[in-house]
Amino acid sequence: MTLHTPPVPVLDDDERAALQRRTLTTIRIAQVPSQAAVAGMVAVVALLVGELIENDRLAGTGSAMFTLGSALVAVPLSGFMRRRGRRPGLVRAWTAASIGAFVAAVAGQIGSFPLFVVGMLAFGAGQAAALQGRFVAADLAGQDDRARAIGSVVWVGTLGAAFGPLLTPWERRVADAAGLEPLVGPFLFASVFFAISAVVVAVRLRPDPLVAAGLTDPDAQRVRPLRQVRNAAQVVATRPMAQLGLASMVVSQTAMVAVMTMTPPYMKDHDHSDLSAYVIALHIVGMYGFSPFVGRAVERIGRRASIMVGSVVLGAGTAISVVLGYSAPAVFVGLFLLGVGWSFGLVAGSTLLTESVPVETRVEVQGGGDLLMSLFGGAAAFASGFVKASFGFSTLAYAGSLLALAMLLYAMSNRREATAAA
Repeated sequence: MTLHTPPVPVLDDDERAALQRRTLTTIRIAQVPSQAAVAGMVAVVALLVGELIENDRLAGTGSAMFTLGSALVAVPLSGFMRRRGRRPGLVRAWTAASIGAFVAAVAGQIGSFPLFVVGMLAFGAGQAAALQGRFVAADLAGQDDRARAIGSVVWVGTLGAAFGPLLTPWERRVADAAGLEPLVGPFLFASVFFAISAVVVAVRLRPDPLVAAGLTDPDAQRVRPLRQVRNAAQVVATRPMAQLGLASMVVSQTAMVAVMTMTPPYMKDHDHSDLSAYVIALHIVGMYGFSPFVGRAVERIGRRASIMVGSVVLGAGTAISVVLGYSAPAVFVGLFLLGVGWSFGLVAGSTLLTESVPVETRVEVQGGGDLLMSLFGGAAAFASGFVKASFGFSTLAYAGSLLALAMLLYAMSNRREATAAA
């Protein structure tokens, strides 16, 4: 089976609408196992790293390598899609993630932290593919439907993302029953889940939506990732609304990853390790479960106003999780609101970034945006362990609140440009 997608004829309105429906269905199906893989890993990765190296300050290393891997893949993946289409790019990324998850599981079993790092870097390709999924939804969408299309794809990830952490206790028991280290169980299942996503896209994403939209160029010159990033930055630098959209994506991701990564160790410190998987599950419901409503809100009240709402909710979530000291119910509420705020920031920011740049540069700019999201998220994950160990979880949470406040003030300062764009 070849992954090359041949050019398709120009579509009329009915054919375009039918292909968009098929594309959305395919991407939604593929997102479920992919998000289950990622969410299940998030629930246990800091705990596994703690067992491998017994250093609380480095507990965020696993999540950092995962997000770094996503960052390293984002730009080459978008360049590859620009030449070949969405389908071959997504299949390659999810296949690499499946291999990476298996390598991470082997590393956890034999106690090799360096091998675990390698596996997590490849694991990150799965997140890069999932992030690109929201842009696949926008390839054939009209301007009035773009935010809702993106939101619908983000939403369906709830089915996998919410159940991923809930499955981890069972996955750990399966691994234990097989004579393996229990914490490697979620990584083995993640390998299977990513493979399922790759197969779904390989079979169903035909015709390729990016090809059908006329946004591919098979003869496009291959450029080095750094040059592609520089070209994308030049496009964004002259467009204030694109800058706002990009900032919303990056800030939301940074604050969310930093707090979420250290929540399981934080709860373990207070003898509530058994509850952390449920907190992460509720957090992920907040991230994905309300995205259809978020998409409608973005269309109704505008991109800039939605970014402001997301900043307020995100900041409230990070503060609530620690304002009363340690309280398990407060952590549940805070992490849920953190997820909802992230959803607003991601959907509104992605929509604004996509529609604020020329069509011919859209794919490269999207890849550059995901690169920055992943880089900042990776840095936040890596630093979160040091901040928690040195200053406490509350300092980490309040830092997230300050980032949200800065995002709110930045969005408010873009009133003139946003009036025209909203």
